[in-house]
Amino acid sequence: MTVRADLNISLDGFATTTDQTPENPFGLDWGRLVGPYTATRTFRQRVLHDDSGEGTQGVDDRYAQAYFAEVGAEIMGAGMFGLHNFPDDPDWRGWWGEEPPFRVPVFVLTHTERPPLSMAGGTTFEFLSASPVEVLKMAQDAAGGKDVRIGGGATVVRDFLKAGLIDQLHVAINPILLGRGIRLWDELRELESGYNVNTEVAESGIIHLTMRRESQA
Repeated sequence: MTVRADLNISLDGFATTTDQTPENPFGLDWGRLVGPYTATRTFRQRVLHDDSGEGTQGVDDRYAQAYFAEVGAEIMGAGMFGLHNFPDDPDWRGWWGEEPPFRVPVFVLTHTERPPLSMAGGTTFEFLSASPVEVLKMAQDAAGGKDVRIGGGATVVRDFLKAGLIDQLHVAINPILLGRGIRLWDELRELESGYNVNTEVAESGIIHLTMRRESQA
């Protein structure tokens, strides 16, 4: 069982964007940041339920396939579920539609109490306030021997990295500059110690950086 995290970040290390408006809740920069990932055939099939076969293949798609492979449970923050945008809407069911792409138990870290939410395709959301160690134990119990993915956002992934709980970190570095937002690498000096670090450049120009604990290599 591996504890994994995958994020898209900019060349200057930002994993979030700040140009959102009420009319465009994701902003233009978000599309720039994740564009190569959302263009892959795997993303289109798994997230958009597009079975046409359209979408890019190659290196980016290989990492997109790995993103979903062998995951038995997911941990995410309230922002990734969308609770920061809809904090007072008891009927909010997340960004992901009625059949989310996770298909496993998902533990959402939040101070807002909500009843569990079961959705089509096997995804269940449980909302709780817990420390990284506490929620990881619950996710590992639910994963049935498969991997646990720390889905995001950047603050949640950084908290797990600071606690030394992530065995494998993959970041897709998009060579764009955002200049502001939440930086993944803050307060993580010498994180690379104890990890094997590898990089691979995709046809899109994305730099896929993977850090694996030496015991996991």
